[in-house]
Amino acid sequence: MTGRTLTGRTALVTGANRGIGLAVAERLVADGHRVHMACREPEAAEATAQRLGPLARPVVMDVCQEASVAAARAITGPVDIVVNNAGVLLDAGSDPITTSLAAVRRTVEVNALGAWRVAQAYLPAMVDAGWGRLVMVSSGTALFSRGLHLSAPGYTLSKVALNALTVMLAEAVRGSGVLVNAINPGRVRTRMMPEAGTSPRDAAADVVWAATLPDDGPTGAFLRSGVVVPW
Repeated sequence: MTGRTLTGRTALVTGANRGIGLAVAERLVADGHRVHMACREPEAAEATAQRLGPLARPVVMDVCQEASVAAARAITGPVDIVVNNAGVLLDAGSDPITTSLAAVRRTVEVNALGAWRVAQAYLPAMVDAGWGRLVMVSSGTALFSRGLHLSAPGYTLSKVALNALTVMLAEAVRGSGVLVNAINPGRVRTRMMPEAGTSPRDAAADVVWAATLPDDGPTGAFLRSGVVVPW
């Protein structure tokens, strides 16, 4: 693939105060991009942005609340890159027959509808500008090609929905200069999976690659380690 080198873009990263989100923000800042670090708690947003220096800017955002997303959008203005990273895992170790549907509802609200809400807030300006990158941090649990993960059914369902949203949004903006993709970062050592082998820093490299794809890069795809993988 060919394309211009990306420098000095403006990004929004949700769930940016820890784990993959923080690692993605760190890497984008290191590459010279301005990063709005979106967190639910004002203190967390401020503290993490201060750690990263002047290119990092705190913004309070609860992806489950339309008013909160709208208020954050008014503060940040349009951005070039959105990384939808905010997510929860509430039903690990359960099964689809007995899992709590209340937990499933909350998981879908954050992982799928939250990402959709953020996309609706930021995609139109990307289309108007003729350039943008929207990255969904998804999961291998949602791969039909490999078999869905039954022991976290609500989480798996939410990521299947996120993958479907990725495809639909990519088709809706195809040809506009905006690329929309999902990333499978693998099993990453975060609060969700403290025993996982992949570090957030290593996972962030994959996410940032998708967030800075050249103009002829893939769209509407599931990406892992720099390649397109089957849904």
